[in-house]
Amino acid sequence: MATNVSTGHITQFAVSDLAFDAKSPRLAEFDVEEDEAKLIELLWNVMDVQELALSIASSGYFEDRPVIVAKEEGKNVVIEGSRRLAAVRLLLSPSLGQELKADIPSISPKRRNSLRNIPALVSTRQRAWPYLGFKHINGPVKWGSYAKSKYIADVHRNFGVPLDDIAKQIGDTHKTVHRLYRGLMVIEQAEEMGVYQRSDRWRAHFAFSFLYVGLEYLGISEFLNLRSDDEDNELVPAEKKDQLRELLIWMYGSKRNKTPPIIHSQNPHLRQLDVVIANTEALAVLRSGADLSVAFEASRPSSSVFEEALVGAKQNLEQVRAALSSGYHGSRALLGISEVVADLAYDLNEEMQRKSRPPTRRPR
Repeated sequence: MATNVSTGHITQFAVSDLAFDAKSPRLAEFDVEEDEAKLIELLWNVMDVQELALSIASSGYFEDRPVIVAKEEGKNVVIEGSRRLAAVRLLLSPSLGQELKADIPSISPKRRNSLRNIPALVSTRQRAWPYLGFKHINGPVKWGSYAKSKYIADVHRNFGVPLDDIAKQIGDTHKTVHRLYRGLMVIEQAEEMGVYQRSDRWRAHFAFSFLYVGLEYLGISEFLNLRSDDEDNELVPAEKKDQLRELLIWMYGSKRNKTPPIIHSQNPHLRQLDVVIANTEALAVLRSGADLSVAFEASRPSSSVFEEALVGAKQNLEQVRAALSSGYHGSRALLGISEVVADLAYDLNEEMQRKSRPPTRRPR
């Protein structure tokens, strides 16, 4: 790391004088309380602090990896390096580790004394954002998609940096900055409208990518009548608030209503949902409470269903034929099934032959 993040300077700080950043975008998807023990517990349980603690216990703190500190409201807030700070705090306080039921490695008195002060680069959020943005949004140590969107929004709103400039600064050539920001505006709008709350989601993890990626799909975009202006704080028209609620419940479920989500992955579930909500009949099937797979089948043309089923039947029969010599031992029940299959295949072929014949012309 450069020794000055936009003209910052490095100095030694007592670990006891450093404060965690409860506003960190990385913690945005969790219900974080400004309680140090709870923050450390979250970092330990969710963000792999254990491996870092083991490394520091074994090799000491790497002096070339200073945390970044911003002086705010009389505190030395660590805006980059919260995992390192948590690891050191736990190594210095075995009692805290016991309280959190964390398996903290023991260290010698000499090692403990060496960790009481760590290097910190003093900067500000405004000066440090280009470095942090590149590192965590488009660089080597990426945050989750929701944390990225929160950071982009903070820089854009608090420092007045245009989205295009953020994208240029961090080397984003794929419109990721704009897509993340649009997704954040939609979930924030849903909360402001009272149609959905992130805290009501079914799973602990907030799969934000379902939303910001889904908004790019034509079916979902038209379902919400989504406006195209990134700077418009109301991307979803008010008359589409019911559709917005439906979409978010399909994506994230509702603990309050005991409704699990129907989306479990981008592929195939998110793409299937996009197809379903663009089809009137399939959408009605989904709204009736049917599974997404059933609604998706209702959206597909009969010709596609027939072709795939026929090809699948051929492949299954080829598999059965290959296993016949070693897999069939004279069972009368299996033979009966084979005879039914033969009859079905005969009837299918006859019907297809009939339909493939040219129509007979009537004499004039």
